[in-house]
Amino acid sequence: MAETQSPLQKTVSTTRTEFWNDSCAIDELTYAIAHGAVGATTNPSIVLEVLKKEMPQWRDRIAQVAAGSPTFGEADVAWKLIEAMAVRGAELLLPIFTRDKGRKGRLSIQTDPSLYRNAAAIVAQAVYFNSLAPNLQVKIPATLAGIQAIEETTFSGVNINATVCFSVPQALAVAEAVERGLNRRAAQGKEVTAMVPVCTLMVGRLDDWLHVLAERDGVVANPAFIPWAGIACFKKAYGLFQARGYRARLLAAAYRHHLHWSELIGGDIVLTIPSAWQKRFNASAIEVRSRIDDPVDPAIISELSTRFPDFARAFDEQGLTPAQFDSFGPTRRTLRAFLRAYHDLLAVVRDVMLPNPDVK
Repeated sequence: MAETQSPLQKTVSTTRTEFWNDSCAIDELTYAIAHGAVGATTNPSIVLEVLKKEMPQWRDRIAQVAAGSPTFGEADVAWKLIEAMAVRGAELLLPIFTRDKGRKGRLSIQTDPSLYRNAAAIVAQAVYFNSLAPNLQVKIPATLAGIQAIEETTFSGVNINATVCFSVPQALAVAEAVERGLNRRAAQGKEVTAMVPVCTLMVGRLDDWLHVLAERDGVVANPAFIPWAGIACFKKAYGLFQARGYRARLLAAAYRHHLHWSELIGGDIVLTIPSAWQKRFNASAIEVRSRIDDPVDPAIISELSTRFPDFARAFDEQGLTPAQFDSFGPTRRTLRAFLRAYHDLLAVVRDVMLPNPDVK
């Protein structure tokens, strides 16, 4: 008797939807691959959590890097650590990358979050990351400078994964930047057919922002409607991507509940799912069927748009201009979280390089 497929295995075997592991931790990535994952992703928060979890494996590595490069500061050592984690995870995905001729089997490594205003610096780091392993994808924020960097990085032949993206206007700006980069490459006779750019919509972080606004501003809204905010924006963006033939694929991230998986099944998309949520989904009795084309109840969209102007801005394809991306609430909130995690990571590295003499 054939072994019964898990819900995530059924998702990827019966629909066009792929899923990636939202971590580069080896045990979590191994579980994910066993259940159908074909990629992985990291960010400063994820790297920090992996380091804390796997510190016995990395403490000597940190010390060795520091000893081998006497002029390195803690940031230099931290980036060597981030790179090593990414390359290690990419190695685990390399058989998938080889099997699928580069269409799958990639690991996303994120550029320095402090560079979100510096397009040239983002491009330089992205090109460097692309040299570390054949199956790395580079995460670039969908800020004003990030959109500029996405075009240039794509033109340089780097597969991008746009992050810090929460709205339909940001997703469309990413897709257009990718198209410009690919068209410029094609005009110079460079390869474009093997490139696999993606654009992340952090669906759960848009939901989070509406919860923050409800508390901060005393907004009274149907609490059952807020969890649909990210889904509504994702489904609208997906329809526009399909209608316009954009070559970047959408990716859903920042999971908060099962709708962020179940409502998006069936699309030609990627779902980047944390290990804990993978296990919850695999233990669930939720029917695996295509729902990507099921419309969100117009009453939900109407109330969210009325109660939360920021949802209306995120949902309307012209609701934000690129000049407004950096000041959008979820962007500022997420960049602050990434920067906080990055500085916490530096502190962990510092404790290895320069142990506190007051503690035995």
